[in-house]
Amino acid sequence: MPEKTEMQSPQLAGGKPGPAVQRYLDIAEIKDDTVIMKDGTLRAVLLVSSINFALKSEDEQQAIIGQYISFLNSLEYPLQVVIQSRKLNIAGYLERLQAAERDQTNDLLRLQIADYRNFVSELVTIGQIMQKSFFVVVSYNPLSNKAKGFWSRLQELFTPVLSVRLAEAAFRRRKTDLDTRTDHIASSLMSMGLKTARLDTQGLIELYYRVYNPETYESQKMIETDRLRVTETTGAF
Repeated sequence: MPEKTEMQSPQLAGGKPGPAVQRYLDIAEIKDDTVIMKDGTLRAVLLVSSINFALKSEDEQQAIIGQYISFLNSLEYPLQVVIQSRKLNIAGYLERLQAAERDQTNDLLRLQIADYRNFVSELVTIGQIMQKSFFVVVSYNPLSNKAKGFWSRLQELFTPVLSVRLAEAAFRRRKTDLDTRTDHIASSLMSMGLKTARLDTQGLIELYYRVYNPETYESQKMIETDRLRVTETTGAF
């Protein structure tokens, strides 16, 4: 019987680990900066900057629109754009201001720091300032790779996820194709003045942890992946 590996944080597991949340998700595994889905397809996630389109001149706006149209026409596979809106969390910044206020020996400067700290706190609370993050999800499905023959692509499509886990060569081939797509997307976005950064394994785990545990994430941060407790159970996958 194959072994099934589950990752659980010691902080979240408690005294006795319950059923792994992973069984309810479409994600089978995250490794080598890549998300492996249960159907054997792969995902890469790009963190993308934003531009203030309204502040651009008319010529610059037309150039960006033209580059965006060319970018869309060059796509031969699905692409997902995700926008996350979260309430701005400045707790760490306020703590640093409070520490600076406490260590300040000049009474006037101490009062100014206190006033500034209260102003920032009230501004964020009353104004409900949101922090937006932009992501582009690049996918790879063996059936969508037109460079390969139909039967070869069809065979890869029905390869169970266990084969993806165990057959490292198969994973590497798919990841190479995914990396090529991701580099092409990043290059196209950079031509429009957008900066991109591919999320690594730690970044991917934190992203999905934050998505599926939005309230817990604010009070209990994700620990480093090398500190996660790995448990092994036997059974059919």
